[in-house]
Amino acid sequence: MRADTFRHKGLRQQMVDTLRSKGITDEQVLRAMGEVPRHWFIDSALDSHAYEDRALKIGCEQTISHPSTVAMQSQLLDLHSGMKVLEIGTGSGYQTAVLCRMGARVFTIERQKGLFDQTRRLLAEEGYRARCFLGDGYKGLAEVNYGPYDRIIVTCGAPSIPEALMSQLRIDGIMVIPLGEDEQEMLRITKLGNDRSQWKIEKFGTYSFVPMLNGKQMKS
Repeated sequence: MRADTFRHKGLRQQMVDTLRSKGITDEQVLRAMGEVPRHWFIDSALDSHAYEDRALKIGCEQTISHPSTVAMQSQLLDLHSGMKVLEIGTGSGYQTAVLCRMGARVFTIERQKGLFDQTRRLLAEEGYRARCFLGDGYKGLAEVNYGPYDRIIVTCGAPSIPEALMSQLRIDGIMVIPLGEDEQEMLRITKLGNDRSQWKIEKFGTYSFVPMLNGKQMKS
């Protein structure tokens, strides 16, 4: 297991205090983010920046999201322990670890093989029990039939709401997704029925994510 020093823990508490000041009120989210060592999920050269509220590069043209973004998406999920969560875009695995710490049963998809191999190994080594898949997140996990999911979280900017993902969300389930091209609006979609007219859509501000790659070749 990697080191988690008193210095790291102190910086993490400062990060949690910052999240509170930015409007995060879900104690379950704050507790999880106070427990998950974010510095484990970035290059050690960036250790001094691990608990700043900023995105950091993790390779493969991807980033680890701002802690405030992770906190906001996690809060919008309205998550309860034991729920099945489908995560689109494993990335560094930090969001995955936060969801696991919140008691979710996490199924997570990554399309970049380099990140997938690295992150699956890290999550297993540090005791986060998530089911990791290499694949096209735009399609979800219809082929392996673990759904329907109680919650779906998308951690990349989607040009439109993926119908395939909505079909894998249970009735009364929630999807949190950043929607848009150059910049995204954070949406919380509650599926009240199978017809699009029965989706309750709420908006929670503008964000900037790496783009979701629909149907494009997965990189090794």
